[in-house]
Amino acid sequence: MRTTVTHAAGRAFDGGLRAFFAYAGLGVAEATGGRFGAHVIRAVPGAHPEPRWHWHELEFQLVWVVRGWVRFEYEDIGEVTLEAGSSVLQPPRVRHREVAHSDDLELVEITAPAQFATHLAD
Repeated sequence: MRTTVTHAAGRAFDGGLRAFFAYAGLGVAEATGGRFGAHVIRAVPGAHPEPRWHWHELEFQLVWVVRGWVRFEYEDIGEVTLEAGSSVLQPPRVRHREVAHSDDLELVEITAPAQFATHLAD
């Protein structure tokens, strides 16, 4: 592992898991050989989520909201709205779905491992 620094200025956002989000890696996957991942995720203005139940094959997932708001629904606790400064630790394989978000949503997601499978739930 090596010391890795990224800056907001010039950060490139591109496609990823969800078409209504733009993603920017923070160099964590490369620095840790894929053991961990960290992304800044922004809403694509005017694009809305498709609330489909799913789960991720990973060991750790933390979401921290930087700006705006997002509403998730979890099989174990129900619906929650996260606002700037809010976070959620999602247990491995918990079924969940995103219900809605603001056009200015920006969040940070940290995962282990960096790459993981996503499965639609029955």
